[in-house]
Amino acid sequence: MVESEEMMEEMRRVMVVIGLLCLLGWTTAWAQLTCGVTGLLHAPSAEMQKDGTIMVGGNFMNKELTPPTWYYHTANYYVNATLLPWFEFAYVATVFKMLQPTTGRLRYCNQDRHFAFRFRLTAEKEKMPALVAGIQDPYVFSSGEVVAEKGNGYFSRFYLAATKHFRCKEAGILGVHVSYLYNRREDYPLNGVAGGVTFSPLFFPSLEFIGEYDTKDFALGAQCLLFNRLNVLVEMQGMRYFSGGLTYKIYLK
Repeated sequence: MVESEEMMEEMRRVMVVIGLLCLLGWTTAWAQLTCGVTGLLHAPSAEMQKDGTIMVGGNFMNKELTPPTWYYHTANYYVNATLLPWFEFAYVATVFKMLQPTTGRLRYCNQDRHFAFRFRLTAEKEKMPALVAGIQDPYVFSSGEVVAEKGNGYFSRFYLAATKHFRCKEAGILGVHVSYLYNRREDYPLNGVAGGVTFSPLFFPSLEFIGEYDTKDFALGAQCLLFNRLNVLVEMQGMRYFSGGLTYKIYLK
């Protein structure tokens, strides 16, 4: 009995040590879009990664989060780089299903690829919000004609976003984010005012709760940055459809 109690006490000590190590490894997180660029869940923000940050990641994407072309659940993967304090760009690939002529079955065997760019116009100041302009999946051309309305440019959008953070006494940091989005797609319009709020408790700054409206749906989610490297994101699109992803960060500076 004495030996068993000693083992239990030793296990408690080990768990405490592991917990402290984890807390030391956690740092403040920046929101990460399911689209492979910095933002909220699916709506833009004016937050930027630190200069010299490279991100590699991927997401499971519920069909409710994607354009109607994806009538099935899918996934994406991306490489993102912030090589200047005012400029972020990303390469994003989203997996497609295609009909196999030999079997007559749909298989994940193709992907849609696009680029995204974000430009910081002003940094956040004491009385002024940060401002960022962004372009995601800009219009593509086929036979000299723009086909973004019905063809490619599935994730096309142009936006201007503003972000301001407020310290809520001893509770945490509240972020307020407002943006205006525009695209020309007839089947997946993202036009109008979007916005959201974020909250990070002071006792656990790596954890961030997110609520947003992306001009189409409301969504709730959360994320946590582990050991200053691995960002874990979960989202409930329309308050009920799960999407989520992982992002690994590399710091060049």
